[in-house]
Amino acid sequence: MSDLLRLLGGFVFLALAALTTVVAPTQFLWKLSVAATEGGHWLAIGALVPAIPWRGQRLLGKLGGVMSLGAAALFALPLFYASQMNTDLPGKLDTSFGTERRDRGRFAQDQRPEPLVMFDLVSSVQSRPVRLEERVFSTAEGEKLTLDIYKPGYDHAPLPGLLVIHGGSWQSGDSKDFIALNAYLAARDYIVASINYRLAPKWKFPAGRDDVLSAIAYLKVYGNEFGLDATRLALLGRSAGGQLALLAAYTANEPAIRGVVSVYGPTDLKFGYERPASRSLLDTRGVLESYLGGPPAKADEAYFAASPINFVNAASPPTLLIHGLHDGHVSPEESARLEARLSQAKVKNLFVRLPWATHACDWSFSGPCGQITTYAIERFLDRVMFTPPKDAKPHGRLALKKQTP
Repeated sequence: MSDLLRLLGGFVFLALAALTTVVAPTQFLWKLSVAATEGGHWLAIGALVPAIPWRGQRLLGKLGGVMSLGAAALFALPLFYASQMNTDLPGKLDTSFGTERRDRGRFAQDQRPEPLVMFDLVSSVQSRPVRLEERVFSTAEGEKLTLDIYKPGYDHAPLPGLLVIHGGSWQSGDSKDFIALNAYLAARDYIVASINYRLAPKWKFPAGRDDVLSAIAYLKVYGNEFGLDATRLALLGRSAGGQLALLAAYTANEPAIRGVVSVYGPTDLKFGYERPASRSLLDTRGVLESYLGGPPAKADEAYFAASPINFVNAASPPTLLIHGLHDGHVSPEESARLEARLSQAKVKNLFVRLPWATHACDWSFSGPCGQITTYAIERFLDRVMFTPPKDAKPHGRLALKKQTP
């Protein structure tokens, strides 16, 4: 019986470890693949247990041990790929965005020293306490929209700000998603505002985009009340939030926006409709039709207007793209195509490719993807916030008269 259990254990571990090498075809396997790629260092330890030899084991037991060893090796693949980025990523950031950084005084040492810190895989990243408050930034047809403001727990001069936009296929999610990075950056001299926006299918495009623009306008007018330097803003979005962040950054004509970050976000919605995800993983076409009001044949103008790739020009802000190459929800080709368009327009940009990673890979703040994403975002923000403040007076569609919140 023990040989049979060893064989069964080796098979289960090997099957799970195989998800580190392929695009998961179903929703259930995708969730397992996130665990396998971002928590594989723990699973590798478990996989080694059936591999321990013991006296009198038979062929089945030996086969199970071999399978367990193979599983442990596959679980280690993400760490191998991630550790290589310790050599490559710092130089790529310097090449893409320059070497001058914002001076953060006595808190500069709190930056991550490397993209991947092995010790942090088994410990939590420490930060100073931060303060959190909620504000209503807009009321759209009777629906109150709020933002969560994270700020340092100490008195400070006006600090640059980051507007964070959650994902969820434009249909779900809220401002409380991925709070670890929000608190991390707030503890390192940023004002972070994580917003809620109107969701499909009740609210179709351009409602979400307009909400992001309203949030930017709110920060510019009221930011001084919570220590924000409203001339230095950046946008960050994940998945659907990445599309909204990119679109707002490229179309707002707002000089206060110094940079934009998209983490596995769609960039060309018609392209995504024509090349959908596996139906058992995500109903891409159904999601897009709910968001945009129908298929491209019916809502072609909406697909064009909602695609950030169509609005890149030489004045677009510096852009950081992060995408896992095993993402089955949003093809990494969408980020690659935007990278090419940005380079063609001579816009500063960097596409950080994560060879092992899938959608939502940064769910674990201390996992390989979470660490590298944090490192890249932190270094990117420090570079784009370095330049002297531009004239950022409210203008155009972002003009907003100050009123009682």
